[in-house]
Amino acid sequence: MNILEVVLVYTKESYNLEFKEEVSKTFLKTVSAYANYNDGAIIFGLDDDANVVGVKESPKEEALRIENMINDSLSPVPYFEMIIKEVEGKTIIILEVKKGKDTPYYYKGKAYKRGDTATIEVDRFELRRLALEGINMHYEDRKSSSQDLRFTILEARLKKEAGIERINLDILKTLNLYHKDGYYNTAGELLADENDIDFSGIDIVKFGKDINKILYRKTISNVSLLTQFDSAVDIFEQYYIFEEIDGYNRIKKELIPREAFRESLANAIVHRVWDTNAYIQIAMYEDKIEINSPGGLPAGISKDEYLYGNISVLRNPIIAGVFNRLNIIEKFGTGIARINKEYTHSISKPDFEVSENRIRIMLPVTEIDIIDLSEDENMVYELLKEEVELSRKEIDLKTGFNKSKTLRILNGLVDKNIISKTGSGAKLTYKLK
Repeated sequence: MNILEVVLVYTKESYNLEFKEEVSKTFLKTVSAYANYNDGAIIFGLDDDANVVGVKESPKEEALRIENMINDSLSPVPYFEMIIKEVEGKTIIILEVKKGKDTPYYYKGKAYKRGDTATIEVDRFELRRLALEGINMHYEDRKSSSQDLRFTILEARLKKEAGIERINLDILKTLNLYHKDGYYNTAGELLADENDIDFSGIDIVKFGKDINKILYRKTISNVSLLTQFDSAVDIFEQYYIFEEIDGYNRIKKELIPREAFRESLANAIVHRVWDTNAYIQIAMYEDKIEINSPGGLPAGISKDEYLYGNISVLRNPIIAGVFNRLNIIEKFGTGIARINKEYTHSISKPDFEVSENRIRIMLPVTEIDIIDLSEDENMVYELLKEEVELSRKEIDLKTGFNKSKTLRILNGLVDKNIISKTGSGAKLTYKLK
């Protein structure tokens, strides 16, 4: 954030903004948190409700004391700036701390992070991740415990999605799965046909009427992430997708949107932590699916940014890059928006829960009928999913179809009871039912 802008927008404490009535050593924990994870500001001379009380001592002397406390107490010393500002006839001091590259940043031998508005000590797993980041590495960058790896599954997907006939070391290096120093990294092992990484899989349970009745259970582990993904999707389709014959039409019923499940599952794989003894858990109920991914939000991103923003801080950039190349995920940071989009016409909506140790995505059952459409019909259908309503001329422009073809498609979709007409003449428009 711009340090001068902070004064103009502060209203309450947040992930990257803290208020202090006076200068005391407690602010140093927050300095550690900001330096470790995300730029942030501390404003001295504000109470918890953002009321301006002003600093009580000489502002210049207080600013110097703040600077000396940081230099004497933080190791290494992060980059920071200060500004003294007059507000409502009183003086405040704004301290801006930049996220550093030399993580972890310690205060009294401990490293800290921000919750929503609180500053807490990081656990030993998070400390290890900070240390890796400090040498420009992620967990997935580490040398694999096994160097005897096969990639037949990855090769088949690359052939299908990227036209690559045969995988080799050059391609593996391009995908960042094989290090220039001559070894496979952990990401390579996770994408190999088999791996020896504990708890690197997915635990799936299908419940009956209640949690006391388990209809099916499977743990998919020690195999490629691609195999895990495909297997979980297959199990999903077994329970939540079926077909019905309605007259001349074959109707596919999705009790839960397939694309919402695929996106949620990919999101869980790409963003999970791997150095913890926990599987991705998929709980399938009659009225919903819950997907639990081990680990909270990646460092440097708040809950609001995760849920509502188009911000992507990748915990596993190598794995995410491969999934992107294979068209399993699209543009980074759009997963939540894409999940929500699949429920645009549903009363029931997905729910997202973020805690320190997990991210949970809940997908409710909402019966969605998808009639077996032609390629041209599906193009128009997808357009109308994006818009509230469109005229025939607008559809002509977006599809490139001529008038007669567009009318034929629209009338067919009306007959199939998929879309409806509103208005007449020049004001005639079409929308999904």
